[in-house]
Formats: sequence, C-alpha cells, structure tokens
Amino acid sequence: MMNYIWPLMLVFSFFCALATGKISSLSSAIITSGNDTIALLLKLAGIICLWNGLSAVAEKSGLTNKLCRLLSPVLNLLFPSLKDKRTKEAISMNITANLLGLGNAATPLGLEAMQRLQKNNPHPDKATNDMVRFVVINSAALRIIPTSIAMLRSEHGSEAPMEILLPALSTSVCALCAGLFMTWFLKRFFK
Repeated sequence: MMNYIWPLMLVFSFFCALATGKISSLSSAIITSGNDTIALLLKLAGIICLWNGLSAVAEKSGLTNKLCRLLSPVLNLLFPSLKDKRTKEAISMNITANLLGLGNAATPLGLEAMQRLQKNNPHPDKATNDMVRFVVINSAALRIIPTSIAMLRSEHGSEAPMEILLPALSTSVCALCAGLFMTWFLKRFFK
C-alpha cells in the first residue's frame, strides 16, 4: 500500500507546486530535507549501534538473564503459555529498551523476540495470542525516559527537551492498558 501512497504524494506535491508557481520552493525543500534526513539517520544509527552493542554485552555478561528474572512475574502474567527462556530474555530486553525510551534500539530486539515467538508457533501462518500481545506491548512502548524524543527535541532547539516526561508516560500507560484490555477481550469473546 505504501508503494502507492508515496508516489501519489510526490506527484500531488509536484502538481501543487507547479499550479501555485512554487517549483523553486519545492526543489529547495527537497534538497534541505534530504540533508536533514541524512543527518538524522546518522544520529539514530549511532544510537542503534550503541544500544545493540550494549545489548550484546548484556547478553554475554548474564545481565539479560538477571533482567529476565526481575521481569519474570510480569512476563509470566502477560505470557502464561510461554516456556522458552531465550524468548523471555528477548522480550525482557525489548521491554527494557522501550522503558528507557530507546524505541529505535528496541526494534532489533523486538524482531528477535518475534522470531523466537514464531519458532514456538504451532501454526506458522497465524499469529499466536503471545505474538499479538507482544506487538501490542511493543506498540504501546511504555517509556519511563523518552530519550529518543528528548534527543530529537534537543536537536531542534527545545530548551527543556525532557518536559514531555509526564505526558509521554501517561499516554503510553493508557495505550498499554487499552491495548492489553483489547487483547484480553478479543481472546475471550472472539476465539
């Protein structure tokens, strides 16, 4: 679907700029946004590389195992049918990265957790309840410290980049509660 939306947006923008006589503004916006995009990608790539390296160190040092034990009451409540220890470790690392506000660094950890959940899936063509619940938890992305957003706010001149702490925490808690309620509701009433 996105393969159709992006070209339509580009063509629409071109014709609007042509109709209003602002082709020069469009071309300068394309050039500056391209430069801004590359700069942002390099910054985010640095953060992702740092946290992926730290997660590899955490796994080798046994920190992921300790973290999994710390989160095991919550994980056992959320994923009662999940028995695989490595999958629980991957999920706990993803949840921890999200709690620290490292959404971009949490993505590879979430992909690893989802691959491990898929290996335990008896019906590979359908998502299990654990997979759906994990996607909901990952999408709600409960953040105690919204570091990625604070970094972007700081880069764009915010004098108080962490002032969004309370609103970000409250909205992610509400989103998580609503998502978990819906997974429970749909599982219970629409098997």
